Amino acid sequence: MQRRTKIDDINARILQELSRDGRLPNTELAERVGLSPSACLRRVQELERQGVIKGYRAVLDPIAMGNGFVAYVTVGLTGHTKAAQEGFERSVSLFDEVRECHNITGTVEYLLRIEAEDLIAYKRFHTDKLGTLPQVHQIVTHVVMGSPKDDRA
Repeated sequence: MQRRTKIDDINARILQELSRDGRLPNTELAERVGLSPSACLRRVQELERQGVIKGYRAVLDPIAMGNGFVAYVTVGLTGHTKAAQEGFERSVSLFDEVRECHNITGTVEYLLRIEAEDLIAYKRFHTDKLGTLPQVHQIVTHVVMGSPKDDRA
């Protein structure tokens, strides 16, 4: 189990700024948080070393990528075994349409974020891929109509 890192006020501000813009130059980041560039860089490197900062990524626009249909899908499995979960997770990791997969608590086991070109492409995914998995018992689709707030980086 990974141990929790204590985050002081300056590190919290560094993390807040980087979560808004991971490409922020160190000099500008240092200025925003009130540190010298060298002190700021040392802190960022230490946060990376400790695993607090796991990486940096580009945030892609699904519509610009040709995936204008976005849905969240809950999936209930036929069995509550480790083998069923592992088999399901292996399968969905191979599907390009699945952008996120979360094992959750509640009445179903998984929450998926799906991106597809359109409703027809989603139906193909639902019927020909997700619906054919032997572990799947229940699929409920929630179509995203808009995202007034989305802080995912």
